[in-house]
Amino acid sequence: MIFIVLGTHELPFSRLLDEMQRLIDDGTVTEEVVVQSGHTDYSSSDMRLTPFLQFDEMERTFDEARVIVSHGGTGSIITGVKKEKPVIAVPRLSAYGEHNDDHQTEIVEQFQSTGHIIALDSPAGLGGALQEAETFKPAPFVSGRDNILDILRNFINRV
Repeated sequence: MIFIVLGTHELPFSRLLDEMQRLIDDGTVTEEVVVQSGHTDYSSSDMRLTPFLQFDEMERTFDEARVIVSHGGTGSIITGVKKEKPVIAVPRLSAYGEHNDDHQTEIVEQFQSTGHIIALDSPAGLGGALQEAETFKPAPFVSGRDNILDILRNFINRV
């Protein structure tokens, strides 16, 4: 199963769903596609779309997915990486009215540079990325939380 996560931002992200629909229509994608669609109003008889999922349902869907296709939000990306799933991330872009700015591009580039995800500039590369996901093994996620706490402790102890 492919799990598409569009997040909770109030602007739509139809380009990603349009490309997935094209891949379904041409037979490239034949497996179940589940979508957390957020505020993207989209209709498809080929994908199971739900605007928002309860926490436990979201976790279960991440667990059951073979691959995660996500917008460029950190929460969705980190959840997939922590669960050791191949994550394909596509940033929402302001030029298409999908976000207020292009910060998701930087997030996606950073996660790609550390070997955690497969990054796309555009949904047009989704077919190739799904093929790459067949063998992609994400780098293990290591939180920097402890390092930050150490820095804060050291700073406080010096004051």
